[in-house]
Amino acid sequence: MNKVKALAAVAAMTVPGAAFAQTAGVTDDEIKIGGAHDLSGIFAPFSVPAVTAANLVFEEVNANGGIHGRKITYIVEDHGYQVPKAAQAANKLINRDEVFAMLLNLGTPHNLAMFQLMEPKGIPNVSPITAARQMIEPPAPWKFAGTSSYYDAIKATAEYMVAEEGAAKFCLMILPTDFGKEIEAAVHEMAEAGTIEMGAEIAHKPDESDFTGALGKVKESGCDTVGMALGVSQQINAITTANKLGMDVRFMLSGAGFHTVVAKGLAAQGVMGGVYAGAGWQDLEARAGQPEVQEWIASYKEATGEDFPSTGALLGYGGATTMVKALEAAGPDLTHESFIAAMESLDYEDPIGGNRVDYSADDHVGADEVFVSRIENGSWVLVQTLE
Repeated sequence: MNKVKALAAVAAMTVPGAAFAQTAGVTDDEIKIGGAHDLSGIFAPFSVPAVTAANLVFEEVNANGGIHGRKITYIVEDHGYQVPKAAQAANKLINRDEVFAMLLNLGTPHNLAMFQLMEPKGIPNVSPITAARQMIEPPAPWKFAGTSSYYDAIKATAEYMVAEEGAAKFCLMILPTDFGKEIEAAVHEMAEAGTIEMGAEIAHKPDESDFTGALGKVKESGCDTVGMALGVSQQINAITTANKLGMDVRFMLSGAGFHTVVAKGLAAQGVMGGVYAGAGWQDLEARAGQPEVQEWIASYKEATGEDFPSTGALLGYGGATTMVKALEAAGPDLTHESFIAAMESLDYEDPIGGNRVDYSADDHVGADEVFVSRIENGSWVLVQTLE
């Protein structure tokens, strides 16, 4: 019996009490969870498989009796990476659907917009698909980040590249959003400390696809490293273009670029190296031979027909598993207060993410490690781990 089945079996033994009629999103036989995703925009390669993987976790839990007799319903809305649509999605999920909590909401500015609706009702926000520091800053009881921040991961990656690869001058190619500013802040801090030198800083639109001009500015600046905060396909496009132009430059990506699609997409275009990334989880492919990982990959393939679960699926599984464990630990008398206390008690190893999830009342970041990886021949290879 795998971990999710075992968890569900235990949880299903307890019959819910009548105290829950007053808790939004909770009835005697159902718990409604919401998710605002990018199912059609530049970060769909994260959201689409994340939703699939989360639903597979919930389907298995529900098939085994649910959580304390309640089935989980995951209600998903598509914002297409547009902030106004994210706000509309949150309004529907919170005020019309009356969800109990939000899970895996994608996008930094999108989450920040949705916070305006979550905060007044204390709706827990669990494992958003963004690693911006704003997901837990300023602190609030209802905010729970899944992994270490973009800021910490970018700093760790840049420091590794300086020490091990001789990186000295950094350019930036970013979306001018809260997401891009997070990467910008980490690099600027290193420049202010005199660790690196700054070159050109170029802002891009989410629908931009021609990066020839921007890369010309990078070349003129004499940068040896480019920090990126762009959409998934944009990163592949820009790095491929630099390779075709014969540029001798390395690329540094955040968790938003640490994706199997990026490694495989670049390899298909002949880019086999020179790309680094920092994130709060480990690449799945490198650990595919581990028994628990192997079992999950096989079950995911069987359920979806896909060749291999992507990074988005890994994050979806991780977030859904955290949700299930917290709901079970909260007990049959489910309220926001009991759920938050349960979240703060979680401490477990996630074999799929390759990290340790450990929350407390003073620490609302689940996995604090930073994993620095680089692309080698179409695959991500771990080069450094920071606890």
